[in-house]
Amino acid sequence: MNKIKCKPASVLSSNAWSIYLLSGMLCLLIFSCGGDADQAFEAAAQKRNRAVQVSDGPKSQTLKISGNKAKRDTAIEVLDEKEIRFNGRLKRYFSYSEFRSVLGEPDSTKLLSDEEPCTNIFQEADGSVDPDARYLYKNGSRFECSRGKVAIDEVRFSDGDFIVFHKLTLNKYTTLAELKSLFPNATEHVGDMDVAGEGVVQVVQLREDKDNISEGHVNIFIKNGKLYSLHWWFPC
Repeated sequence: MNKIKCKPASVLSSNAWSIYLLSGMLCLLIFSCGGDADQAFEAAAQKRNRAVQVSDGPKSQTLKISGNKAKRDTAIEVLDEKEIRFNGRLKRYFSYSEFRSVLGEPDSTKLLSDEEPCTNIFQEADGSVDPDARYLYKNGSRFECSRGKVAIDEVRFSDGDFIVFHKLTLNKYTTLAELKSLFPNATEHVGDMDVAGEGVVQVVQLREDKDNISEGHVNIFIKNGKLYSLHWWFPC
């Protein structure tokens, strides 16, 4: 039986195997590093693409504004008596001679003592009222007169009287829509009131002063969608 002789290459085969293993590990390492680099590059590219989409898209996040938003002033507007002109000429307070000069003689008068209102414009500090104090009526509007002084109590717009406020003329043609533009907050609270002799009318309340010192307010009445009258109201 012939013996098969193996080549004495055990050492050589071991060396070759070692070299093969080292080469394989080196290739694996290179491939692994290359893969990480490719993934990192791809991730960076995707991140840049997303950034471009955010800044260039129609709903760009860069357009969002952070910080405090301006709050809308919801306070009821003020009808400051110092800023109005009755028929474009008279302030709320004036003299009886001015009344006659601008408006002429009153259509009628009534003593306050006969009307017995619960409050008076020219009431003294002790609560007393001049016994000769009276209401003056002209074109439906009403004025209080005491000792030569006159004050507007109620403006009736239906017979032609008007007021100028902030350079705007308010008269019988002024609509509720126009009042909403001038007094947006107050007109959000339009109410109804049954007025003797007039029926149900709409009413809007305005403040007399910005510091709320006065306990009263100004009532604006609207009838059939148009400005009807204005009255300074004060609690009894």
